[in-house]
Amino acid sequence: MGWHREALVGFDLETTGTDIERDRIVTAALVRLEPGGGGAVADRRTWIVDPGVPVPEEAAAIHGITSAYAREHGLPAAEGVEQIVEAVADVLRSGHPLVVMNARYDLSLLDRECRRHGLRPLAARLGRAPGPVMDPLVLDKHADRYRKGRRTLEALCAHYGVRLAGAHEAGSDAVAAAEVALRIGERHRELGSIDPEALHDLQIRAAAEQAASFQRYLRRTDPAAFVEPAWPVVPAPSAARRG
Repeated sequence: MGWHREALVGFDLETTGTDIERDRIVTAALVRLEPGGGGAVADRRTWIVDPGVPVPEEAAAIHGITSAYAREHGLPAAEGVEQIVEAVADVLRSGHPLVVMNARYDLSLLDRECRRHGLRPLAARLGRAPGPVMDPLVLDKHADRYRKGRRTLEALCAHYGVRLAGAHEAGSDAVAAAEVALRIGERHRELGSIDPEALHDLQIRAAAEQAASFQRYLRRTDPAAFVEPAWPVVPAPSAARRG
């Protein structure tokens, strides 16, 4: 049947910014799609978190959550992060693939939030590296390397015929990412037929190759340019030094 005919769980974060080492979670969502490839939502969990720092106006303009709203309606940061990471761990313990658009960002930021609040990171809870993860960004670039145009979630939804209701709302983005993954599995049979664990390993290699290619491009004008090759979680700086 292929993994795209089984249940998939989409995950998304909306945050205070784009720096995995500094920024904080504001909202999160886990959405499970019914098996069968139809895209029907079977279960949805969402969180609002008070990040404990101001939500920049430019970030609030994207996802709609202001500092005042997060303070009034959000969970305390440590409590919210604990609930989110444990829910993600439960998904991966169950064996269901976790779909995360640009997993290198969301899962790395979740890792840093755990460390910031003295909580066990995802890998420590699982006793292994997180997986299987499916990243529509990595999969699409691997399957259709030379296609022109952007590869944002909105662009991928348009390309694969997926409706995106409410971009940058965590629940909507999680659903859309899972549905895009389904379409990739259907359209690119060489990916849809691979076991999820093997597909996870393929994405580790593909993400590193994509990063190296982009880095070579950037170094035409900036010899010091660096593009992170690690996927789906960028090692924390202290862990990188130990390695």
